[in-house]
Amino acid sequence: MAIVRNPAQTYYATGGDHGSYRYIPLSEIIDSFAATYVGKGKICDNVVLNDITFHAIRGLQELSYDTLKSTKDWEVEIPSTLVLVMPLDYINYVKLSWSDSNGIERIIYPTSKTSNPLNIEETVESWGGFTTDPAETPAEGLDFTEASDTNANYNAQSVNDIYNQDADAVDDTLGDLLGGRYGIDPQHAQSNGSFFIDESAGKFHFSSNIAGKTVILRYISDGLAAMASNDQAIDLTQSMVPKLAEEAIYKHILYGVLSARIGTPAGLLAQFKKERFAETRKAKLRLSNIKLEELTQILRGSSKQIKH
Repeated sequence: MAIVRNPAQTYYATGGDHGSYRYIPLSEIIDSFAATYVGKGKICDNVVLNDITFHAIRGLQELSYDTLKSTKDWEVEIPSTLVLVMPLDYINYVKLSWSDSNGIERIIYPTSKTSNPLNIEETVESWGGFTTDPAETPAEGLDFTEASDTNANYNAQSVNDIYNQDADAVDDTLGDLLGGRYGIDPQHAQSNGSFFIDESAGKFHFSSNIAGKTVILRYISDGLAAMASNDQAIDLTQSMVPKLAEEAIYKHILYGVLSARIGTPAGLLAQFKKERFAETRKAKLRLSNIKLEELTQILRGSSKQIKH
């Protein structure tokens, strides 16, 4: 007689997908939508699967930016090059920080005072044009190099620079210059370091005092699982949607499919657009995870008059 093992025992005994019950694959949502909404006599007749898949992916992307909080964390030691490549599924960063010896995260602030421009080795001729050394580069007129002098100077800046010191160190440096810190740019009035993003190259550049530090990058993904292949095909079975937002995805698909169809009554579109907004708002409230006890604790911290 075969022994049937309890699924709960397997779940707790192995290092499997703990907490995965909270999610549903996007592929299952697509199949459920096709079975529920598509067919003769239903709201979506003559709708192909490719249309449903497209609007399901778009709905997941839009919800991931503001509602689903699809954030990921990277922890990496910054090398001497002071460069960190953006993750494969990176959309936008939430926070950059470095971890000290006590495990406390120190926020790294962005700077707008520098960049990584394309360097052009040039020689100005008497006629004022650009030329290059024929021995180094074919006569294209300009010699483009990867190294930027601006970025090199930024990387080489000393942590003892007056704008990278903490408040006490700045006071010591300025001595008795009354009002010497008046008007200082807040992005430089800290000692945690700074960074800027080279959007065209897809890289983060850090100030020199970040070298060797453990940096935590928290960033937004679009919720889609990209395969490690050249075409980066989307694996819908690995793209997970919180069950608390499942209905919101259905409404995104429904509105998207009907809005792309010619002849859909304007009143019907307005109704489904309103339902999409309502379900998105409901999902955001559910996922905000606000608890009465936690809210009360926050209020107690703001006012000593609030009692149990």
